[in-house]
Amino acid sequence: MKSQGIDLFLSRFPAFDREVAAYGPAWLRSIRREAIARFEALGFPDSRQEAWRFTDVKPIARTAFHLVTEPASNGWDRAAVERLAFPGVEGERIVFLDGLYSPELSHHCPVPDAVRIQSLAAALKEDPEPLRPFLARHAKVEENPFVALNTAYMRDGAYIRIPRGEQIRQAIHLLFLTTAARRAVVTHPRILIVAEEGSRATVVESFAGPGDQPYFTNAVTEIVVQGNAELDHCKLQREGRGAFHIATIQAYQERDSKVLSHSISLGARLARNELNFVLDGEGSECTLNGLYMTTNRQHVDHHTLIDHARPNSTSLECYKGVLDEESRGVFHGKIVVRKDAQKTNARQSNKNLLLSEGATVHTQPQLEIYADDVKCAHGATIGQLDEDSLYYLRTRGLGPAEARTLLTYGFVRDITERIRIEPIRAKLETLVLARLRGAGRKREGR
Repeated sequence: MKSQGIDLFLSRFPAFDREVAAYGPAWLRSIRREAIARFEALGFPDSRQEAWRFTDVKPIARTAFHLVTEPASNGWDRAAVERLAFPGVEGERIVFLDGLYSPELSHHCPVPDAVRIQSLAAALKEDPEPLRPFLARHAKVEENPFVALNTAYMRDGAYIRIPRGEQIRQAIHLLFLTTAARRAVVTHPRILIVAEEGSRATVVESFAGPGDQPYFTNAVTEIVVQGNAELDHCKLQREGRGAFHIATIQAYQERDSKVLSHSISLGARLARNELNFVLDGEGSECTLNGLYMTTNRQHVDHHTLIDHARPNSTSLECYKGVLDEESRGVFHGKIVVRKDAQKTNARQSNKNLLLSEGATVHTQPQLEIYADDVKCAHGATIGQLDEDSLYYLRTRGLGPAEARTLLTYGFVRDITERIRIEPIRAKLETLVLARLRGAGRKREGR
């Protein structure tokens, strides 16, 4: 799809390329240039492409977004950051304003000397060689124009490296805030997480921004989990109502590694999350949990791919959606079992709850199996609140809104209670309850 947006990104790239060349390695400059060329060749996707059949990105393609060079706080102070944080979690908190690291709003705590938790820009300036085997090596630009665009404009974000055998017990919180003061801005956060052999860590990504103002977050996270390492990863998207949020998480797992992934989508006008997991080691495991809650005319799209490339690997995936008013949801989950991936155990589930007649969801779970000794299952459901259950709660003294809220909360709590860190789980449940109660008051006209 050719558009004004493509021309702007292409025309602004030479100046950006010259600016960042001053503090980046030569090999990264080559990667950026290849990525912008690939973006030019691909253009923005359109509905004629199967992967984008239900998600229209024309509003992104037609908007003249501005690239931020110097962030302005515009109301984001330490008090505002604390409101978005997780009470009781005292670990590292790295804050980014308009995609750029903010030392004033960040909170650091002591970690072992070999652990690296820093801004990507600082890592590329101070010691880029440890990043070279991993950065832009797994999130490929060949087919995804948004990954190509992020890679071309890659400037800042987070670099986390947990050395061999190290266990970081406190969560690492990455908080990305957009200011969008007077104009539509675009940010391209890049996150690289490397968990070396036998290590363990928890990383939380949060995205937030102003209310109705348009802005565009185009994020890419690359995760490498080496042998016998464990990573808990949680992504919370609560962007403003006028925002566009496109995110790709690309994970690569080696032998006996474990990843627990949570993806929570509450905000944005249009959101698309792609999660691609490659289980390239025997005995590797991944668990993908997801929750999306939409209202008004929100549109949220989840595309997941779990690629079982080696024998004796396990995956468990459960995504749930709650859709209200005129909102739309998309779930496309694919599990691939390669020819040599015998003894694979894979299960996938997508369940959706429609709270209004105007809400719609498109769900498409898929299995692609090339091995013959496997255990695989998948399924999807779409339904409404059970009238008998509502009636039962009403006879026990609950009002209509309270009854609907309680039943809906029971549906989504199955996802939130799987988060292992209690303060994070409690915060998310508070957000979910507030969302449901607000919808109930709106339905009653209060």
